[in-house]
Parts: sequence; structure tokens; C-alpha cells
Amino acid sequence: MGVPEKLAERMSMAEQHEYLRARFSRRTMIRGGAVTLGAVAGGAFVPGATAQAAVPTQRTASAAAPVDGALVAPFGRHLAWGNDPRTEVTVSWQVPVAVRKPFIRVGAHPWDLSRKIEAEVRTLYTPAGVGASGDRTQYYLHARLTRLRPGRTYYYGVGHQGFDPAEPHLAGTLGTFTTAPAHKAPFTFTAFGDEGVSYHGLANNALILGQNPAFHLHAGDIAYGDPAGQGRTTDTGFDSRTWDQFLYQTESVAKQIPWMPAYGNHDMEAWYSPNGYGGEEARWTLPDNGPDKHNLPGVYSFVYGNTAVISLDANDVSFEIPANLDISGGSQTNWLEGQLKKFRAARDVDFIVVFFHHCAYCTSTAHASEGGVRQEWVPLFEKYTVDLVINGHNHQYERTDVIKGDKVTKKLPIGGTAYPETEGVVYVTAGAAGRSLYAFSAPDSYEGHEHETDSVASFVNTKDGRVDETVAWSRVRYLNYSFLRVDVTPAPKGRQTTLTVSGIAETGDRVDHFTVSRTAK
Repeated sequence: MGVPEKLAERMSMAEQHEYLRARFSRRTMIRGGAVTLGAVAGGAFVPGATAQAAVPTQRTASAAAPVDGALVAPFGRHLAWGNDPRTEVTVSWQVPVAVRKPFIRVGAHPWDLSRKIEAEVRTLYTPAGVGASGDRTQYYLHARLTRLRPGRTYYYGVGHQGFDPAEPHLAGTLGTFTTAPAHKAPFTFTAFGDEGVSYHGLANNALILGQNPAFHLHAGDIAYGDPAGQGRTTDTGFDSRTWDQFLYQTESVAKQIPWMPAYGNHDMEAWYSPNGYGGEEARWTLPDNGPDKHNLPGVYSFVYGNTAVISLDANDVSFEIPANLDISGGSQTNWLEGQLKKFRAARDVDFIVVFFHHCAYCTSTAHASEGGVRQEWVPLFEKYTVDLVINGHNHQYERTDVIKGDKVTKKLPIGGTAYPETEGVVYVTAGAAGRSLYAFSAPDSYEGHEHETDSVASFVNTKDGRVDETVAWSRVRYLNYSFLRVDVTPAPKGRQTTLTVSGIAETGDRVDHFTVSRTAK
């Protein structure tokens, strides 16, 4: 009932969106106008919301009529940094039906939640026929918290009329978050890509929570509401309800640790907006300091301590899956260079970490490497000596040697140290968060089970198709579920400051570790 597959293969994301809008508009008129498409100003979004003009919404009285709020419990809480993690956090959550007067309470103690802030409601409507379910309306709520104090732990509760988290019997629904410190201090963050909804995703989340990270990076392919992942909505498979399951699954972590996503190929959903990100704009509130928050809502940056983090949208440069190829018209790459130049010159920033979905360097037999990334972004990573690049897309763990100019500048064995100021860049694929695993063309080689291989057969996706290559940079390969832990240790000016990067298996075992070191500013 969506875009026919053969037709979708020839269409961009924007063209698929227009096809679906036209098709379901006609169907709606035939049925008597039960659904009005594209008209969200009637309360679905607060004025100024990023997806205000993009997301179709149901306007029938039955879908919008609130029920007794005392019978509705919020779920799917997830945090995100604002533009400045020292002072800004957004709390987002979901309710299964419409509620009245949603809000958040915030305070320094669980018994003092006197600060009450109205929440923004974003309603996402998916009609029967677009996906695997019947007519479906989802209600996402967001509260931006600003003017917070650096390095402070806050308590919060989300609610609505009839459900007040300040009531003693609802104290168990409270959450916490801690803002970034005002000064450099040691911290940990975690990262992975390609989670979806599964036991393995749940197990990885439990281990991540135990690392006590300051934040978590999700390098694309988040929930897999679109299981096809080709940037098109075809006749079967798409199911918006998968997002409800995903947000419930990740809540134990995301309700207290900012969960910062980049968008992958499975995150483009053609029904909601021309760029495919209307659904994401309803579900997430991310920093809005990117080059184009409407076309590229998953592109942003933030600084935590001495580390700058940049999220990119690799769909914009993907030759393999071109549904959104060149959607930014080059503005994302220009913005990236500006960010790299700014952070490299900033006196308080030592490290630059970049994360996005499609792999710059990977030897998976499924997707391998993305030539668009190598063409557009890798030269900038090398020019500005990026310290660590984190990718997903390929469902396995793989780590390179130090690379510059597509060549190994230094072998980086397990436990080794890289010096990006003079040597090059290290790339990690951490795409084994929960979805079914892929395969390597060479044997696994990981901590305690090293299998040295001088060369590995692989390929790179180019504008002319797949091109075979034999590579020498594949240093660590682990084919099982895992995630990244990164420990950041600042140092006085002129001393060596470090990133210690560890690959952690779902079993809790360490499968890789290495250090990135540079001179502190």
C-alpha cells in the first residue's frame, strides 16, 4: 500500500513523500475526509517546532479526545543535550493517548519539584496502508530545560492533568540527569549503532548503564521502524509502532543519560516529510546548531569537557543508498569544515570525535566502505586531525590502524597508542548493538584471540557502483554484539591528554582497547 518497490527504486526521498501524500489525500477524500494531511498548525506542534510543516496528523475528534489522565502513565523517557550541555537538557517522553496539559517538574531534590514547565506536544499520524498497522497516532512530548547549573544533578518527573509526579505514590516515576561540568574533568561516554528492538539491544543497554557514561552516542539505524533500509516505503514492513517498543526498551538508560543519535538509512521514513526525517523530528529534540535544521535535523555538535562531538548525516553523501544523496547541496560538508576549524582552534577543546552511520573504512561483506564519506569528509578529518571516528551500518565490531590518505601510517595493535597530531585517524565500526549480525571476509581478530592478517578483501561503494579493494588497515574484527566505551582523561596544558577506547562485548568481556593521545591545550 506504500510506494511500489520498482517505482521507489527510481525515486528520491522527497519524490516518495509527494507520491504518498497525493495517494493518501485522494483516498481520504473518497472516504469522506476523515484525515486531513499536512495541516499540523491546529495544535500538533508548538509554533516554531522544526517539523511543523512536515508531519501529517489526524484531526478527528476521536483520536484527539483526552482520556482520564490518572489512567495514563508516560513512558519512553529520553534525554538529549541542548546546544550547551553545561546548562541545557531536553527531556522527551511519550503517552499512548492524548492527555491534557502535559508538563515536567524539575528540582534539586526528589522532594522539591517546585519548578513546573509546560511540555510541547508533537503528534505523529500514520494512516493504515502506509505501514503494517492500522491508523496510528503517536504522542511525543518535549520539555527544554535551560539556565541549569553546570555539574549539577537534577531530579525530574513528567506528567499531565491527573498524573502529577510530585504526588508521593508516583515518586517511583522520577528520573535524574547531571549537566556537564564547567571545567575539564575525567568522564566516560559510550557509543554504538544499529540497535533496533531485541534481547541483544536490551542486554547492551544494561551493560551501558553500568559504565556510568556522561552521554551515549547512537550512530544511526535507531529503531528500524523501516526494516528495508533503502530509503523507501514499499508495500510491506514499515511499522511506526516499533518506535514505541524501542523507546520503552532504552528508557532505563535514556531517562538519565543523554542519548544522542545520528540518522542512518533505516531512519528515513518517506511518509512524514520530504527529507524522510519528519518522524525523527517528532520523536527527538536535538541541538539546533547544524547547517539546516529542517533538511538535516540529525546534524549538530556539542562540547563536553575537553571533547567536541560532531554528529553527521551520511545519507547526504551515500552512493550506496542514494535516497537523500546531496540533500544539503554541500552545506553539510562546508559546515563540518567550519566546525572542525573552530574546535581545533578552541583553547578548551583537546579532542574531536565525529560519529555518523555509513562507514568510512570497514570490510563487512554486507556494506563495507562508503565512497561518498571518503570523498567528502575523510580529507577534512585528516586536515583537522580528528581524534576518533565512530560509525555503524555494518553489524559487527571493526577497528582500523591509523590511516591517512587511504593508507596505513602506523599499525595500531590492541593496547597501542595513536597520535593524531602527526599520524592520522582511527576509525571504529560499532554496529553490533542489537540487530542480526553480518560477516567478515577474513577471520575474527580481537583481544586474546589475535589473528594477524596482512590483507583483507573488501569493496567500497562509489558513484559507479561497488569497486573491489584489498586493504591492510583492518586491525581488529569481532563478530558478535558489542559497544564502545571511551574514557577521557584531561591533562594540564602541555601534557598528554588521552582517550582510552574499549570495545566491550555483550558478555562484558573487552575485545579491543587502544589509546588516542595528544598535547593538552
